[in-house]
Amino acid sequence: MIASKGTGNSPAWAASPAAGAAAPRPNGGGSPRAVLFVIVLGTLMAAIDTTIVVLALPTMGTELHSPLGTIIWVILLYLLVATLLTTQFGRIGDIFGRARLYTTGFAIFTVASVLCGLAPSDLFLIASRGGQAVGASFMLANSGAIIADHFPPERRGLAFGYTSLGWNLGAILGIVLGGAITTLVGWRFIFFINAPIGAVAVWLGLRYVRDVERHHTTLDLPGFALLGVALGATAYGAIDFASYGFRPINEGLILVGLVMLVPFFVWERRARTPLLPLSVFRERILTFSLISSFLQGLGYLAVVFLMTMYLQGVRGLTPLAAALLLVPGYVVGGGLAPYMGRLTDRWGARLLATLGVVAMLIGVLLYATLRVDSPYIDIVGISLVTGVGSGMFWPANNAAIMANAPRGSYGAVSGLRSMLANTGTLLSFVLAISIAAGTVPRYVAYEVILGTTTLIGGVGAAFLNGIDGALYVSAGILAVAAVLSALRGPHRGPSAGPPVQEPHAR
Repeated sequence: MIASKGTGNSPAWAASPAAGAAAPRPNGGGSPRAVLFVIVLGTLMAAIDTTIVVLALPTMGTELHSPLGTIIWVILLYLLVATLLTTQFGRIGDIFGRARLYTTGFAIFTVASVLCGLAPSDLFLIASRGGQAVGASFMLANSGAIIADHFPPERRGLAFGYTSLGWNLGAILGIVLGGAITTLVGWRFIFFINAPIGAVAVWLGLRYVRDVERHHTTLDLPGFALLGVALGATAYGAIDFASYGFRPINEGLILVGLVMLVPFFVWERRARTPLLPLSVFRERILTFSLISSFLQGLGYLAVVFLMTMYLQGVRGLTPLAAALLLVPGYVVGGGLAPYMGRLTDRWGARLLATLGVVAMLIGVLLYATLRVDSPYIDIVGISLVTGVGSGMFWPANNAAIMANAPRGSYGAVSGLRSMLANTGTLLSFVLAISIAAGTVPRYVAYEVILGTTTLIGGVGAAFLNGIDGALYVSAGILAVAAVLSALRGPHRGPSAGPPVQEPHAR
């Protein structure tokens, strides 16, 4: 960990009661350092399982005798379930206790991981991955609220910096372990390794993560149902579109999902205890920060899929070799995140988050210049640029979101943040597949992502043109995110005093 203004090697938040470490927490809240360790561990596990599964997917399909159209749901169902549940679980955390739900999520994730490893068939594996997504939703929906509970506004940037470090480190470990474990001992062990880690995490959660406060109110069950139908229909329709193109079933589902948002918002305006307090959107900083988070996920995560297509489909690399070329970006992003979080605590979020999105935008435009014979060192260099951007954006933007969330709605806002990020991830997959599939059949695009097909010669060049077009779309989305990030206003918490003055950002 990083020493700062404390004694010895103590991290910054342990330096003084003002930093939030020694000050007693209401209702017996746990030590901020121990709480943050558990949160980072959960983020690490979720990130590992995001990347580790991609590399093992072809082997899973072969051993379980599963066609590509079925085994791809090992990834898609996880994204779909997480998108549906994070907002709801964040609100439930406000009512029943975030610590309890977070630790329960760890337990569910661990048990589901073991079931994934024991899966006798593809359908059992896909269902177990859905169980993992339920557990991850409990954790991710409440993690931001738990940090807000245990850290004052002036120390949340550093805390979110460490969670970003955990995500990047997990992504790297997933890439490295996915290929190694699948090759040496079999794909089932990519899930079994979660069991001992999860058991330790549950014990730590029960011991150290305590509820600071709860809000004794009722659940908004009609709101749950309406939003669930809206998100579920839209997300499933989008996935079906990515797989098969436009057809009546996905057009109908997307239309139903969008239409159902109307009664949802009408109900939320009248509900006594709304699932999503619409009043939070009156705060410009919070609203622009949430939208920036969604657009950054949509634009940048699509690039990850597109570069996978380029490296595996056009350049003919194995999934492991392709992933390792992108590892330097994760290393830089993770290493910078705690420092950027600390700067966010001093300067505010607007400047750093905006510069981060701009760096990612520049990286995407540089990716669009790659050709079929570009040196691999160029790819590594561009990944460093985007890594710097992600290391700046996430700690700053997350700190701005939680600093401006109303005290009684930490869970709801944290869940909304996770839901928007998951929605961006899901739609980025749809965006990448759909645009790139304009030059090759969709099943070929899927095979390229999984590393079971390469495209050489004229077809590869045509596919590269499709990838370039998708990269320019992603760059446009990131440009909008940068504008909204710059217009959000000075970063301040609801009780943190006057706005933080941001140099060169007024």
